[in-house]
Amino acid sequence: MKISAFSLPQAVLGKHNVKNDKLDQADKLVKAKKKTYPQVDLVAEDQAEEADAIIIPQDARTDLILHDLDFVETRLSKSPQDKEKIILEKMKAALEKEEFISSVGLTAEDKEVISGYGLFTIKPIVAVKEEELENMGGLMARVLSESGFITFLTVGDKENRAWLIKKGTNAWESAGAIHSDIQQGFIRAEIISFADFIAAGGETQAKQQGKMRLEQKDYIMQEADLVNFRFNK
Repeated sequence: MKISAFSLPQAVLGKHNVKNDKLDQADKLVKAKKKTYPQVDLVAEDQAEEADAIIIPQDARTDLILHDLDFVETRLSKSPQDKEKIILEKMKAALEKEEFISSVGLTAEDKEVISGYGLFTIKPIVAVKEEELENMGGLMARVLSESGFITFLTVGDKENRAWLIKKGTNAWESAGAIHSDIQQGFIRAEIISFADFIAAGGETQAKQQGKMRLEQKDYIMQEADLVNFRFNK
């Protein structure tokens, strides 16, 4: 995923590993050759429109609001159709109150209508302090959490790994985070909750205690679920 650093010239751009305490705990209980944290791409502010989230200094909030307000007012001046006009007016009212568009409560259908707009404040926005930039791994973990992302874990054999997904993602969609072939051939997901995994002292012990569940495509993934996807190859 991409995170844009807006008005933060001192931010170190590029790929950053995101610290994950639950993966660290799992790695102590299940041996593997490699431990892989989630990774994000921190990009410059000129890529903010295509980013999944934006980080800003405490005093940059107004800049983003004015950018979006200018865009919305320009669109309204072009006499849009009724459906689009209603959405634009909702967004304009929020921006004029110095609120982000993300606070408006737009529906999925609304977002589809404005999908090509390139608005900033419709995205998750996290205000950061300068000293936080000295610990990028920890900062990115906070940004992901506040932006509505969680992780699930796969453990054992060659690699213990945390995979990044949006909160509310189902098992079938999560399988695609690993590989499209797993998603396409999805049979079921073998799930052990993180709490059960820790309480049992490991994956094998959790299975022996009957803590592994079989879940179907529509199961909503929970933070740090341990998962093994069964699929047709």
